Amino acid sequence: MPEKDYRKSDNDKSGAEQYEDIITTHINADFDALASMIAARKLYPKAALVFPGSQEKNLRDFFLHSTSYIFNFVKIKQIDFDFVKRLILVDTRQKARIGKLSELLNRNDIEVHIYDHHPESEDDIHGRVEFLRKLGSCTAILTPLIKEKGIPITPDEATIMCLGIHEDTGSFTFSSTTAEDYMAASWLTEQGAKHNIISDMLTRELTAEQVWLLNDITKSATTSVINGVEVVITRVIREDYIGDVAVMVHKFMEMENLNVVFALAQMQDRIHIVARSRIEEVNVAEIALALGGGGHPQAASASVKDKTLAQVERLLRSLLRSRINPLKKAKDMMSSPVIHIGPDEHLKKATSLMTRYNINVLLVIDENGYLKGYLTRQVVEKAVFFGLEDIKAHEFMNIDFYTINPEAPLKEVQELIIRNKIRVLPVVDNEKVSGVITRTDLLNILLGEPLVPQFLYDSKSASNFTRKKNMAALLRERLPREINRHLKDLGQIADMLGYNVYLVGGLVRDVLLKIENLDVDIVVEGDGIKFAHEFVRHHKARVRSHRKFGTAVVIFPDGFKIDVATARMEYYEFPGAPPIVESSSLRMDLYRRDFAVNALAIKLNKNDYGVLIDYFGAQKDIKDRVLRVLHNLSFVEDPTRVFRAIRFEQRFGFKIGKLTLSLMKNAVKLNCFKDVSGRRLLLELKLILKEQDPIGAIRRMNEFDLLQFISPHIEFNDKVNQLLEETKKVIAWYNLIYAEEPFEPWKVYWYAITSSLDNEAIKSLSENMGMNDVEGRRIISQRLEFDGLVESLFRFSGDNYQLYSLLDPFDTESLLYIMAKAGNERIKRGISLYFTQLKGIKVEITGKYLSAMGFKPGPIFKDIFDGLLEARLNNLVKSREDEVRFVKDNFPRPEKINTELENDKKKNC
Repeated sequence: MPEKDYRKSDNDKSGAEQYEDIITTHINADFDALASMIAARKLYPKAALVFPGSQEKNLRDFFLHSTSYIFNFVKIKQIDFDFVKRLILVDTRQKARIGKLSELLNRNDIEVHIYDHHPESEDDIHGRVEFLRKLGSCTAILTPLIKEKGIPITPDEATIMCLGIHEDTGSFTFSSTTAEDYMAASWLTEQGAKHNIISDMLTRELTAEQVWLLNDITKSATTSVINGVEVVITRVIREDYIGDVAVMVHKFMEMENLNVVFALAQMQDRIHIVARSRIEEVNVAEIALALGGGGHPQAASASVKDKTLAQVERLLRSLLRSRINPLKKAKDMMSSPVIHIGPDEHLKKATSLMTRYNINVLLVIDENGYLKGYLTRQVVEKAVFFGLEDIKAHEFMNIDFYTINPEAPLKEVQELIIRNKIRVLPVVDNEKVSGVITRTDLLNILLGEPLVPQFLYDSKSASNFTRKKNMAALLRERLPREINRHLKDLGQIADMLGYNVYLVGGLVRDVLLKIENLDVDIVVEGDGIKFAHEFVRHHKARVRSHRKFGTAVVIFPDGFKIDVATARMEYYEFPGAPPIVESSSLRMDLYRRDFAVNALAIKLNKNDYGVLIDYFGAQKDIKDRVLRVLHNLSFVEDPTRVFRAIRFEQRFGFKIGKLTLSLMKNAVKLNCFKDVSGRRLLLELKLILKEQDPIGAIRRMNEFDLLQFISPHIEFNDKVNQLLEETKKVIAWYNLIYAEEPFEPWKVYWYAITSSLDNEAIKSLSENMGMNDVEGRRIISQRLEFDGLVESLFRFSGDNYQLYSLLDPFDTESLLYIMAKAGNERIKRGISLYFTQLKGIKVEITGKYLSAMGFKPGPIFKDIFDGLLEARLNNLVKSREDEVRFVKDNFPRPEKINTELENDKKKNC
């Protein structure tokens, strides 16, 4: 074994854990698999222990009721595959049995070490280091290696390892047991293995009779090749009935690494048939059905009376010959030669090829025959519509794709195409494309096979395609009662009109993410405006509609709003243009949206209330925390989606998908923003700056070189980066000590990112961004006065009133920015004093009171109030009585006092 020491990487990369060594085993791991992983960890102490999928029930129970958590298993979703350098396989060497971790085997730089005791099979993985021995357990292979190296183990580790040996040898009763298994168990006992725990775990699973039954199943097994498929048939005879024959067959199948097993058990007056299959070519439910039984395609059973064991076996073999289809491989299904285009050829040629050969997907293959990506008809047609036919194919090709080996079986082809919704699956041999398999090809093959009526048995694989997720309970849990009532009311109105109505948008996404969101958006397959008006006829609300876009807003008496839209599609006359809107279906309405995670819908009609509709794999994206566009021209159609991608990435902690990331960079490189109006850019920028912590998004904007589209003069350097951090601190300080007055933090960040611009650049920016409304003009006018304000604060030596007079004309956001930017503590203290002590000071007496004192309204009122405010700020007056006295002492008094004043005095006495 190499002495090389692979450790957990020290590189800092957010998200997944970064391990260079991974120890794993087979899906549905048993105790021997677990024990082998624990043992391998002793040989590779820095490795992560990772299950590739589910574990057997006994193993799951063991985890729940034991202390095995101390071994620090890592979930597969926590592993960053890019950092893995070595894969250690125990108790298996089959690629199909290690789940998602099999993806690592596609990399040439992965070093594979294998420890396995199973017989050879066709899809065995080959490693740089291999310990392959025909022992009764895999743990018995690893134990002597630990012993030889003098590596100490704890009693808990010894117990688990010994348990693995006991399980796979049937406590040393199976014929596969070897002397090495005994010796390994003996040494583990010396290390403190607790046999009372082992006994407790094993006896709850197998009786002695079942152990002998499993031994007979193993001894009597024979292998036959029928229509190219290897089938194992085994026979046992018992006078009395023994339960759980199926459990024994499963153990036998796991122990011998088999794909198809038929067990014939003669017990009492009948023959019991138990069938198991791991491959599509053998549908055991169909075989069992012909024998009077039934079950699943993968697991079935039957019971036959009045026939001998030999007669049932002859009948079974006859059925197998007629029902097993010859093994289909990818090379038998593919179309060849492949119609393709080079990466540097133009989209104009792609259009011609697709039209000429009537194909919807075109592979992009370089001059050496290597696959680089693919183009879809939809992407090519849109690109041509936008006048981009002279752009090279590699600019808009999909670069995320699956491939398959020519020798791969039909099952693997079917799983790839159906599970991943692939249109075309390239067949790749030695890294070069030899053919393609389309969805149509697969459908024709599947429809050509003998079909078993679905109602005769439950197919686990079929249920995946028909199961619907209902969100009604989650809506009740996550949304206020009143909103749930509104949603049901919307469904009732839709039923009255014969429409379908759906809850869509960010609210659906956030319900799944368990994030608070009360923005209700509704899509109607029908006339959205008519629907809204019909709703308010039956409920206390009013409606505001927009005929041009087919939208309406339902407004309730408490101010709550529901946005209603007609299901619509959008197209763009040129890149970056506003969309042209047309009525459409829900699917097309969702397809026009920016990202898959925002393209979910929940049906609100009574009969289907709560049903989640996911056309584009959004649930998987949410689970994987990935942000993905719906088509390759998404950022060409609407370049502002680049800003939204960054905003959602930072808000939800998502990762931008590989293809989406490439398309974002491509949109910047092609300058798709040149036709986007400044006001749209400003809107997207404001939305980013309004996030709770926008600094990460601002940095990402800089990484994508997006700030140039705000202003080409913006500089993002260490100084600006530090200013942003100071801005964050100042905003947090203000929220903490002065939270009662609302303000808009986004403006403070806006001042920060534009801090490098001079006055001329600021004026140019305001014109380009259309900042000509009241708010925009005020932001710019204050921004132009910042330098003068800083200079005045630096030289300031006056009293509180003078400080107040200097700062009061400026908005809170402007002063917070100056506070963040100022490197001078004196300036910071002055602004802090203004906020904490001066800003809230008010004069108590009113104009009405001055009139009662005999003063006539006019300029004298302003003089009095200014004088009172100055006295208040400088602590010369502190109460209402002080203010009255101040007015009498400093301003000419009228000779007569109004009766009302006298009455007022009496009230105060």
